[in-house]
Amino acid sequence: MSVDHVEELEGRGEGEAVTMAASALRSYAVAPGVRLNVRSGPGTGYAVVRVLPEGARVTIFCQRPGTTVSGPYGSSNIWDNIDDGEYVSDAYVKTGSDGYVRPRCS
Repeated sequence: MSVDHVEELEGRGEGEAVTMAASALRSYAVAPGVRLNVRSGPGTGYAVVRVLPEGARVTIFCQRPGTTVSGPYGSSNIWDNIDDGEYVSDAYVKTGSDGYVRPRCS
């Protein structure tokens, strides 16, 4: 994802700009001690495309429903899109919410 909009906010000094696209994105920790499967789609029936190492953090671009998975953060059918064609179960990502924290994938 590229940053394509920078805006200066009122009350800020010169040179202090906020990157609007990047401000909406943040990284989330994967559950401690977990090597997390990254799949090609939102469910356990999709192929594993890589495995995240212990201590990984992910940026969630969008989310979509899929297979329900039980993990350290409960049971969830939400899958997090972390890159083109790459999804992880939200049950293994510490988002601080039981619901959607990003827009639904289109």
